[in-house]
Amino acid sequence: MAVAMASCSLGVNLNSNCSLKKPLAIPLQTGAIVEGSFGFGSKSFCIVQKGRLLSSSTSTTPRASSATAVEGGKPDGSKSETDKIPIPKVIIDQDSDPNATVVEITFGDRLGALLDTMSALRNLGLNVVKANVYLDSSGKHNKFAITRADTGRKVENPELLEAIRLTIINNLIEYHPESSSQLAMGAAFGIVPPPEKVDVDVATHISISDDGPNRSLLSVESADRPGLLVDLVKTITDIDVAVESGEFDTEGLLAKAKFHVSYRGKPLIKPLQQVLANSLRYYLRRPTTEEGSF
Repeated sequence: MAVAMASCSLGVNLNSNCSLKKPLAIPLQTGAIVEGSFGFGSKSFCIVQKGRLLSSSTSTTPRASSATAVEGGKPDGSKSETDKIPIPKVIIDQDSDPNATVVEITFGDRLGALLDTMSALRNLGLNVVKANVYLDSSGKHNKFAITRADTGRKVENPELLEAIRLTIINNLIEYHPESSSQLAMGAAFGIVPPPEKVDVDVATHISISDDGPNRSLLSVESADRPGLLVDLVKTITDIDVAVESGEFDTEGLLAKAKFHVSYRGKPLIKPLQQVLANSLRYYLRRPTTEEGSF
C-alpha cells in the first residue's frame, strides 16, 4: 500500500460531506493514505500531520470554575463529593447496534447533558439519533447512537471514527480541564499534561483468538496517542487482513481495542496471527520522531 507524506495545519482531513465548524487542531501520529473500513466496503482517505498543535480556549485553572466552563456540569462550579479526579473513558462501539455507531462517555459523576459535544459531532457531518444516560458504581454514563448524515448509516471510515474520538476528548478537556492530567491527549492539547508517561513496552498487550467459523478476535492494549485508531487499522489492512467491526476504548492513558478480523472470509491461521501480532508490536513500540529532526 502506497504511503504519501503530507503537511497541513489541520490534523484531520474529513471527506467533502463532513465539515468542522471550528478547526479541530489534533496532531496525528503519521501521514498516510489509508485504505480500509470498519465494516463493508473499503475506500481511501488521508490523514495528514504537521507538528504539535494546541487547541484549547479554557482557563488555566486545574478545575472548571464557572458555568460557562462546565458543559452541563454544576453551575456554581462546586467540587464533586470527592476531590479525586476520575478516569475519563470514551468507548466507540461498532458491535452492539447494527445500524449505528454507539459512543459512551464516562467521567465519574461530573458530566452533564453534553449538548456541546453533540453539537460538535453534528459538525462532523453526523446525526445523533438516540441518547441516554445511566448510573452505576463507576459514575454517569452518557451514550449516543450516531449515524452519518449523508447516508443514515453507521460510521465505518476509521478516519472519521478517530475524528469522533478526538472531538469528544477535545471537548472533555475544554469543559473539564482537570481531565487533562488523566488523558494521554493532555500532553498533546491539554492544559495539564499527565504527570508521567506510560511505558509502552509494559502497557502493550496483543492477543488473537478464533471468534466463530469465519473470523478471529484481535485484542490490543497500549499507550494512547492521537491517530492511534487509524494507524492500527492501517497496520492490520497492510497485510491484507480485513477489519469487519470492533470496539475502541480510551481509558485514561490507555487505549484498548477489539477488532473482528478475517483473511479472505476465514479466521486467521496461526502463522498469520504471528505476522499480525509482530507487525502491531513493531508499530506500537517503535520510537516516534519529530518532523524537525529530519
